[in-house]
Amino acid sequence: MGTMKKIPDRAMTLAIATHKVLALWVRWGLYWLRMLRLRPATQRSRADVPGWVLITLMSAVLVAGLLAIAGPALEKLFNEAMEQVKP
Repeated sequence: MGTMKKIPDRAMTLAIATHKVLALWVRWGLYWLRMLRLRPATQRSRADVPGWVLITLMSAVLVAGLLAIAGPALEKLFNEAMEQVKP
């Protein structure tokens, strides 16, 4: 039992916050997918536009969230890679 590593509080808080954001994002997406499915068949040709807008918006939010969370680590990784390149 004593071999388990203790997760730092900040990492645990970040993991919980990320989980909550992703869960909310999934619920929001499922809600809108259900709403699009409930439209009458006469509007089926117009349902493609809201669907693509929804997918684009959700993707943009996901990328922005991941960049906000992993931005500093990605920047450090990029800088380290650039330092290894010889001119």
